[in-house]
Amino acid sequence: MKYRQLGRDGPPISAIGMGRGSEAIKFGDEPLERAFNATIRRACELGINFFDSSDAYWGSRHEVLLGRALKGRRDKVMISSKFGNIDLPDGKKGLNGRPEYVYASCEKSLERLGVDVIDVYYLHRVDPAVAIEDTIGAMARLVGQGKVRWLGICEASPETLRRAHQAHPLVALQTEYSLWFREVERAILPACRELGITYVAYAPLGRGLLTGRIKTVDDLPPNDRRRNHPRFQPENLKRNVELVKELEAVARRKGASPAQVALAWLLAQGEDIVPIPGTSHLRNLEQNAAAVDLELTTAEVKHLGEVFAIGAGAGERYRPALLEKWGI
Repeated sequence: MKYRQLGRDGPPISAIGMGRGSEAIKFGDEPLERAFNATIRRACELGINFFDSSDAYWGSRHEVLLGRALKGRRDKVMISSKFGNIDLPDGKKGLNGRPEYVYASCEKSLERLGVDVIDVYYLHRVDPAVAIEDTIGAMARLVGQGKVRWLGICEASPETLRRAHQAHPLVALQTEYSLWFREVERAILPACRELGITYVAYAPLGRGLLTGRIKTVDDLPPNDRRRNHPRFQPENLKRNVELVKELEAVARRKGASPAQVALAWLLAQGEDIVPIPGTSHLRNLEQNAAAVDLELTTAEVKHLGEVFAIGAGAGERYRPALLEKWGI
């Protein structure tokens, strides 16, 4: 594994981290939990030391399972988690950045993870009803109390990012970034570089589109929520699959998988970018980790950038109403 610095003054973290994965594991399902533990253990063996979670993942189950899987390895890994992206009684999503909620959420996450301190604590989504300075100020007090080591923020606009960083230094911004979604290169990524903030890229494989395994909607499980996602609507997906064919061609020439080429392209965009692909499968994990050793030529990086130019794909990454709610 190769390593990159977290923020300007933070510790080294693996150039590829590990996201949540897409497979929800029920408590009491021992075979599935054993598989989850095996994946986390293998990630550690491969040198991955940056593990991402949230109190919103799998109804908070992910924090519990990740804490269990990393037991006995705590001094060798970095754990990040998040708060503020909540489920409302009507089934819709809500936001909560109030200071009192910050403290309560952290205490619960510490308990679920079974740790004394969270390495990177993110505001999962910005609450427009609360001044960002108030939310970050409460998070900063957690740092002072020794419950959190470093702070991060997710899906923030450049203006919000700067205000948050002024309230307390941030080490990470977590937002989507991949060959598929590159709009962040216009203003968000430059703001991170101006402030010395590491860009943690979630969905670096385009929610599976860049693996080359999804050709039609029928390739998704019947209950897969991507079936409702704009990118995976039949007409959009047809256009997007055509783009991926060029990624597959590059992968064949390199003797690699499309996912590895997509990750290698992202890593080539700068030493301050850390993708966190999520998987619950050992084979995918090992391929993802091996992408750090795949070197693309300057011409290959440029070519893929031209194929997947901003706006080339069909379908928004989220519904417009959600993006408006987040203020981005």
